[in-house]
Amino acid sequence: MRYDTKPYDQIQVGETAELERVCSDDDLLAFAAACGDHGALHSALPDSGKLVAPASFVGGLVSAVVGNLLPGLGTVQKSSALDLATPAAAGDALLARATVAEKRPNREVLLEVAVTRPSDGALILSGQVLAVAPDRPVPVDGVETPGVVVLRHRHFDALVQKSRPLDPIPTAVAAPEDANSLGGAMLAARETIIYPILVGDPAKIHAAAQELGVTLDGVEIVEAASHAHAASLAVDLVADGRARALMKGHLHTDDLLRAALRRERGLRAGRRFTHVFVMDVPGQPHPILITDAAINIAPDLETKVDITQNAIDLARSLGFETPKVAVLSAVETVNPAIPSSVDAALLSKMADRGQITGGLVEGPLAMDNAVSLDAARTKGIVSPVAGQAEILVVPNLDAGNMLAKQLAYVANGKAAGVVLGARVPIILNSRSDDDKARLASCAIAALHAARTGGVAT
Repeated sequence: MRYDTKPYDQIQVGETAELERVCSDDDLLAFAAACGDHGALHSALPDSGKLVAPASFVGGLVSAVVGNLLPGLGTVQKSSALDLATPAAAGDALLARATVAEKRPNREVLLEVAVTRPSDGALILSGQVLAVAPDRPVPVDGVETPGVVVLRHRHFDALVQKSRPLDPIPTAVAAPEDANSLGGAMLAARETIIYPILVGDPAKIHAAAQELGVTLDGVEIVEAASHAHAASLAVDLVADGRARALMKGHLHTDDLLRAALRRERGLRAGRRFTHVFVMDVPGQPHPILITDAAINIAPDLETKVDITQNAIDLARSLGFETPKVAVLSAVETVNPAIPSSVDAALLSKMADRGQITGGLVEGPLAMDNAVSLDAARTKGIVSPVAGQAEILVVPNLDAGNMLAKQLAYVANGKAAGVVLGARVPIILNSRSDDDKARLASCAIAALHAARTGGVAT
């Protein structure tokens, strides 16, 4: 934002100032939260679906010109008369202009103001503002406004939207015997992302449905005597070709993976099972994939190859054309005393030699220069990955789990989880996950299964 200040005696009639601002969804959401007017969030321009900008928001751009530029800092706006000519919407670039029409006693300045849309020349708003100009210059240096992050999980919304045109993926849900696990499966079914086959204790499943207030009419239920039995039967459904995804319900992860890893009619597909958190962190330009934070405790180099390749394959299914992979360590240079830095360098070189394909792999990188361009430039790292990584390969489960939970509980991120390396994607949610995270996990599995033909390579 530009700032200026002009005392009353330096202002000339006919003088003009202007600023241009792209009106974004986040602008309108922040405005609604600040003033409490949520009406515009429930309206949209015909044929576009874009949020409408309230007249008071557009008027705020006028106030920004008057208060920041002309007369600028130190101005007191006494009154305004503004007329909205046509609505503006999210995505519009708007040009706000103020012109001095008259100087009056007591440092009063009358300004003619207008907001236009340069793309088509449309007049959005016009009118007059009466302001009291400062009597002396106000220092511009040091003016700083805090940034605002809208706590909105747009990346998950986009993934769900992207999965909707696909046919519902038949999904074996193991032991959905509580409201959380059953609710996630039924929500994904209502969104036509999955076609659930529920495996478990019918009485407990029906009790969970009653608690949720949902009907199970038309939903297949396969009876199982225990959680281990439910996991085994759910894997059988995949082995028999009736299901193209496996979903964890209200049972231990070990029970589900033990069934998936069995030698006879299991889901092994040649690579190690690895877990990927897909994180939607407000303010970040894209989802962040973290791996492995749930299955492989202290992976060796061979396992890290599979961890990296599985994550690249998933990222491509989510729309990343050439995923950027940062292999993390505590440092960005190879130090033989830090094994993770050596592994990172080897993975990077293996990608260069075609042993890992489909993405750009760089390592070792520390967390700061993996995700911050400023940090990467400060340390002189020249790389297409540094500062803009989309996949973070962590040294071990401790580091990955801590990183994912920091993003969730400190940065207000949400985490979806899937297991890869099996014949089909395995949807692995935490008991603390909300509906949005569970729905996103199903969407991610559906998108991956669609790209890989049902085989989660």
